[in-house]
Amino acid sequence: PGEGSQAKRRSQAVILDHLTPPMTRAELYGGLQQLEGLIDEYYEAETLDPSRLGMIRDRLIETIKQENLYHDLGISLDRLEDSLNTILTTADGYLCEIKEAQIRDGLHIFGQCPEGRQLRDLVVAIARNPTANRLGLTRAIAQDWGLDFDPLTANLGELLPLSSHPCLANCRIIGDAVEIIEAYAAELVDAIIRSPSIPLVKGEEEKNSPPFTRGAGGDQSLAIQTELTWIRDRLLPSLHKTKQEITNLLRGLNSEYVPSGASGAPTRGRPEVLPTGRNFYSVDIRAVPTETAWDIGRKAADVLIETYTQEHGEYPQTLGLSIWGTSTMRTGGDDLAEALALLGVQPVWDGVSRRVVDFEILPLSILGRPRVDVTLRISGFFRDAFPNLIDLFDSAVNAVANLDEPADQNPLATKVQTESAKWQREGLTLEQAQERSRYRVFGSKPSAYGAGLQGLIESQNWENEQDLARAYINWSAYAYTSKSEGKSAPEAFNQRLSNMQIVLQNQDNREHDILDSDDYYQFQGGMTTAVKSISGNAPEVYFGDNSRMAQPKVRKLSEEITRVYRSRVVNPKWIAGAMRHGYKGAFEMSATLDYLFAYDATTNCVSDFMYEGIAEAYIFNPEVQNFIKSSNPWALRDMSERLLEASQRGMWQDVSADMLDRLKAIANDAEGAIESKTS
Repeated sequence: PGEGSQAKRRSQAVILDHLTPPMTRAELYGGLQQLEGLIDEYYEAETLDPSRLGMIRDRLIETIKQENLYHDLGISLDRLEDSLNTILTTADGYLCEIKEAQIRDGLHIFGQCPEGRQLRDLVVAIARNPTANRLGLTRAIAQDWGLDFDPLTANLGELLPLSSHPCLANCRIIGDAVEIIEAYAAELVDAIIRSPSIPLVKGEEEKNSPPFTRGAGGDQSLAIQTELTWIRDRLLPSLHKTKQEITNLLRGLNSEYVPSGASGAPTRGRPEVLPTGRNFYSVDIRAVPTETAWDIGRKAADVLIETYTQEHGEYPQTLGLSIWGTSTMRTGGDDLAEALALLGVQPVWDGVSRRVVDFEILPLSILGRPRVDVTLRISGFFRDAFPNLIDLFDSAVNAVANLDEPADQNPLATKVQTESAKWQREGLTLEQAQERSRYRVFGSKPSAYGAGLQGLIESQNWENEQDLARAYINWSAYAYTSKSEGKSAPEAFNQRLSNMQIVLQNQDNREHDILDSDDYYQFQGGMTTAVKSISGNAPEVYFGDNSRMAQPKVRKLSEEITRVYRSRVVNPKWIAGAMRHGYKGAFEMSATLDYLFAYDATTNCVSDFMYEGIAEAYIFNPEVQNFIKSSNPWALRDMSERLLEASQRGMWQDVSADMLDRLKAIANDAEGAIESKTS
């Protein structure tokens, strides 16, 4: 909704929203699928034929080495031989998480509803998530089957509790059960798509009801009946109205009325945004953060602090968080709510309108931990759309800075006092020094947007991380408060960067990932390289996954990059989906590599095997190479040159001379194809 709302405000535009791309489960492929089979075979051999264990063990270790999975499992290469138990317990859960990851299956075609398997998988992706009036399809199935775990939030690697349900007889861990639940959900949805007129509730027609109206363990529960009825009567008809995207486009061009509708991510518990093709509206900025967003943000803050404390043995003191206007509109303010929760401040809502009218400071006795000194790097659109939230956060910062609390419990107040004295010694007045020491909201200068890195990366006009850091700082060092808008404050911004322990970037839904946009590397990567440049130390770089509202998660950025790489980037399922879209599909592949490269340039979080894997999957695979060459030879040239650049800059080190020669030859060949297309 962000870019659309921006267009509305600039030109009084009418916006025609469109459907999300078809979503699907990543599933396993290649070596990952082979490893899962070996693990199952190992546990089976333990009981039936222990003599085979040694051979299976050797194959397990060899497969992990071949797929570079020891990085993901947190096991060093030289300790693989001694870490079999860890491998078995950790790899099982990890593979289940990759398998259940949500990825795009191609692109949305304007005005067309997905069909067949794509429609089925999209329906499951939307119906899976609960709403205020629905349990969610997979939760309903688990309840019907008498299972005592939540398929949306359970640890997939844990052993499955004893279950009498026949469908789970061969399941060992919760992830195995979730896979069966997902398959059953797909079967139910598929049956509804094929036969939407068949009754779902027991009655006189029960003798004619198909198998999907009854669970494998008996009659279905009311919860499943409710879900299936909602899918048949509400969700599917809304998706089938996707053709109105074209209809309403023609209406709009003919100066006719275009109906309005809500905006947001349908796979994050917002099915009311369907059908698409409507002139969307976003949020009441006076009600942000909403009470739901506060609940999610508070949970996310707790998870972040727990993660950092477990890894470092102490509470975090300082954190940098990027906040965007689009995600704030989608979620109602999850990110800002998390920032306030880290500070130990809670919004106060008006009882009737539910608008934010004030905030209250949570005492340390209730907070149960030290406060965290949070610095926000806001996007240009957030600055334009949410001046009230800048005022709210700035007021909260000032209130916390004025508290009389122990230094180890309130690092923000301590830093304000220390830095204020420092600025006074350097010649500022008391008022100027106090103002500068309290700056905690920074962004690009008024009327500017972005973080300054995209042009450098695309033009290759940089030599080292210092160049990237300098560009980020130059674009970001404008302070925003309730009293001033976009005041140049590089000294204050550098001060904030100099002692920043954590760089955090959140993502609110899985309809895209961090390798789908240049904004992620610009904001998170830019802040990371700036912290390293100013302080000389690498911060802890975290990725917050808030796509499951009931269970926000925090991972290291390197872990998230690896997950996206394995679940989507080199997944044959995603590649096949992209190849259905010709020129644009090839562009998606090229853009993915560009964003991976840029993340590596700014955070050093990409392993050599990822560059090699992309080269093998996109460029050296004959079928994919021929597709790109015929559909978009520019993309083939750009990808080859980008991989060569990664090698030249020392970012891709473990690469053979033969592979580099092959890349050069393909780049030259693609250049010839471009000339023939343009001549």
